[in-house]
Amino acid sequence: MPAAPECKLSHHGRIMKCVTFLLLLPETLKKLKRASKHPGRLSLCYNILTLPLEKRMAAELYPVNDHATVQKNGTVMLSLPEKRKRSVEPVAQSTASIATTPTTEQNINNNNVEIPSWHSAHPTLRERNALMFNNEHMADVHFMVGPPSESERVPAHKYVLAVGSSVFCAMFYGDLAEGDSDIHIPDVEPAAFLTLLKYMYSDEIELAADTVLATLYAAKKYLVSALARACVGFLETSLEARNACVLLSQSRLFEEPELTQRCWEVIDAQAELALRSEGLTEIDLPTLEHILQRETLNMKEAVVFQAVLGWADAECRRQGLSPTSQNQRSVLGKALHLVRLPSMTLQEFADGAAQSNILTLEETHSIFLWYTAATKPVLGFPVEPRKGLTPQRCHRFQSSAYRSNQWRYRGRCDSIQFAVDKRVFIAGLGLYGSSGGKAEYSVRIELKRQGVLLAQYLTKFVSDGSSSTFPVWFEHPVQVEQDVFYTVSAVLDGSELSYFGQEGMTEVQCGKVTFQFQCSSDSTNGTGVQGGQIPELIFYA
Repeated sequence: MPAAPECKLSHHGRIMKCVTFLLLLPETLKKLKRASKHPGRLSLCYNILTLPLEKRMAAELYPVNDHATVQKNGTVMLSLPEKRKRSVEPVAQSTASIATTPTTEQNINNNNVEIPSWHSAHPTLRERNALMFNNEHMADVHFMVGPPSESERVPAHKYVLAVGSSVFCAMFYGDLAEGDSDIHIPDVEPAAFLTLLKYMYSDEIELAADTVLATLYAAKKYLVSALARACVGFLETSLEARNACVLLSQSRLFEEPELTQRCWEVIDAQAELALRSEGLTEIDLPTLEHILQRETLNMKEAVVFQAVLGWADAECRRQGLSPTSQNQRSVLGKALHLVRLPSMTLQEFADGAAQSNILTLEETHSIFLWYTAATKPVLGFPVEPRKGLTPQRCHRFQSSAYRSNQWRYRGRCDSIQFAVDKRVFIAGLGLYGSSGGKAEYSVRIELKRQGVLLAQYLTKFVSDGSSSTFPVWFEHPVQVEQDVFYTVSAVLDGSELSYFGQEGMTEVQCGKVTFQFQCSSDSTNGTGVQGGQIPELIFYA
């Protein structure tokens, strides 16, 4: 072969160099001793001879005749060729900072090039992936997120998205993969899309009340189930009467049955608060119809009717219509005939629905006849009242008693703490009454959580002299979370002597709910776990 002579000569040349190094070794060692004051500038031959085999092989990559410089003292300094030098380009990014440093100088003593960079500063794959989130560095796709007038351009990396979502995998690597570098997503909010991407890059989930629904939509759209579950859990913990109707509408849209059931629990127990909230006006018509069909709504029908009118007014405005009675009736459609107008009292109907102008004269006349005539006309509205919820009672004493010198009040507070193992709604308290015959009491009842007042109500009740308990209701049922201690209190004013409970229990099972009781520091009238007032908690579950 033509190259053989050159290879042979090159081989002989290396042998001659080594023989020369060996012959000059004693002289080299003397020079080394004289140059010991400059340990970083050793002669090349000594360095190569003292290196192990692997490093000698590496040293041969830079022959002396090409890239060595002979100093005045005879020392040969080795430098890297320009094409071998490498540097780490700075990484451009928008949301995370990546520290970069230039390549260090070649160290001839150990022949090791150390390259500090953002790679070494973040040793785990998760950390390095997280740095690429919303980062232009190595981005091979961009998304235009949001409506055209408010869209944001978001950089991303196809591989990361494809391994985190089957939708993105099909989009980038499937048979119908998109070749565009900019992909438009007008139906997703930018903040929600960034939350989705941050989870896919780093496994971190950051949810906020104002974007969680949009994030749930994005997670559902791209089939990221873990993020969707986190969104549902967040919504469940933040669920209350004021947002229950909106979340019901969204849970039906996203087909989340567990969240839907939780929304129904809140709407049933706190129906008046839920239907009077602004959230009701934001729901779609099918969800409104489902609410109006509900048998277990715990509220008066007159309040239901007013809530329906409020929704119709908002819907007219959404459609750009004037909120006239005729337009309200039009947007309601059959939903109007789901309101149980005949279940109102005659006074409620006459003062409300009859004067709303949303009913025809024929409908108004027929309903008045239904109230008053012996022969009832056929109506286009349901006539049976809603069943509502059946309240349950947790009784914590095994017996009751009275004595001539107990139980006295004089404005002192009876209080007890309790906790439950399932979410319930406290509707009121059962209290003991007079042991000396019929008597009337004024009472203030309160419910607190860790000292924060959740509900308070002033009312009266009449006892008949028996040892029965008498219900006292809060204005609205109050949601109570599991495994948290709450404090209920009652301050009575009335007959000095009343019945009181004995043989109290620290734990009581009521259906599927377990109550635990403990003494309260707010109690100044003797009530505790073993005895006293507040024998019952009235609740919905």
